[in-house]
Amino acid sequence: MLHVRHLLRPTSLALALSLIAGSGGAWAQQPPASMAPAPMPATPAAQAKAPLPLDELRTFAEVLDRIKAAYVEPVDDKTLLENAIKGMLSNLDPHSAYLDPQEFEELQESTSGEFGGLGIEVGVEDGFIKVVSPIDDTPASKAGIEAGDLIVKIDGQPTKGLSMMDAVDKMRGKPGSKISLTLVRGEGGKPFDVELARAVIKVQSVKSQFLEKGFGYVRITQFQINTGEEVGKALAKLRKDNNGKLKGLVLDLRNNPGGVLQSAVEVADHFLTDGLIVYTKGRIANSELRFSADPADASEGVPLVVLINGGSASAAEIVAGALQDHKRGVLMGTDSFGKGSVQTVLPLNNDRALKLTTALYFTPNGRSIQAQGIVPDIEVARAKVTPEGDGETFKEADLAGHLGNGNGGADKPSGHPSKTEPRLQDDDYQLNQALNLLKGLNLTRSK
Repeated sequence: MLHVRHLLRPTSLALALSLIAGSGGAWAQQPPASMAPAPMPATPAAQAKAPLPLDELRTFAEVLDRIKAAYVEPVDDKTLLENAIKGMLSNLDPHSAYLDPQEFEELQESTSGEFGGLGIEVGVEDGFIKVVSPIDDTPASKAGIEAGDLIVKIDGQPTKGLSMMDAVDKMRGKPGSKISLTLVRGEGGKPFDVELARAVIKVQSVKSQFLEKGFGYVRITQFQINTGEEVGKALAKLRKDNNGKLKGLVLDLRNNPGGVLQSAVEVADHFLTDGLIVYTKGRIANSELRFSADPADASEGVPLVVLINGGSASAAEIVAGALQDHKRGVLMGTDSFGKGSVQTVLPLNNDRALKLTTALYFTPNGRSIQAQGIVPDIEVARAKVTPEGDGETFKEADLAGHLGNGNGGADKPSGHPSKTEPRLQDDDYQLNQALNLLKGLNLTRSK
């Protein structure tokens, strides 16, 4: 029986590195039979129009024979044929790939959110390996690796021209083993080295907390099979902890490489009560899918700000695009990654599989995100927050003989502010701005 799984991500592989991707994510739940695209056999008419390319097949056989006979070292047929398959797929697009048994197993493991590696989603740009996004709480994020960084060397060896498969192989390794990456950040940036220790990556898909009383925060690091359910639980807990109602919510999709298509639909549905969420178009049977919201509203219409950036890809862009098209929330941050394609995992014999781009997805208003991304409603670039105290200041109430307030109430002289616990938004300018916007929206709603 053919199992079909949908993938949404920017890398070509979801491997030990967190390359879940195409980066996008991980992989998807197996869809119902009615939603599972499967290749259609060619019709007689189609076969007549596209006869077998005999000349090219003869050339292929001749090249195979020449290599076997003349290459400096013996090469077996299996290796040559597998390399031919890999080349056939790698030249289609950056996200289609041939998965050997180990790679297929690692792709499956990534769905559970636990795998070995560095914790970075990567893609290929101009022949270089590019960081799509670091995954929270992993060696990569702790080392300060950022979305957009180019990996120019791995353990001193240049990556220019390396295939995605080769780069992934070099970055994989036993947990605890060391690796050195040479990175370039920004246009014209100087190369710098980062030393990392590989680890077993345990990805917590959903995190939630309060930013201030009544204002909730939900971060989705990537879309795994259970992400939709976890977001629903997080929303319910936030409401319960605030006497049943929220004043506002920040949904953080920054540096989210994507993942499971169905989970992205479920998350968007938590905030929508009707209408289209996303639709896909492709060439194979049943690839033209449409996903719509149901009337239930897990968010209860709470004012919403969605944070995105250049590391928000694929499934994250589906959620952001749906909420933007339905004007359900305000998108804030910077342009997203721009991966608008769907990958289907097609198992083969001998525990191998194809990860094949089979469709493009579109937002409810018909926008394709491919190579363009989502543009936020309010652009807020990343910035460093530097707290500044009031210093030695004086107020009217500090002056000797000052008049009291005729309306009553205690005087308020200057004093040393009491120390408060550090807050998530204190060092995150974009999040701070999102919270300020929510406060403004809450004020206008209450009037």
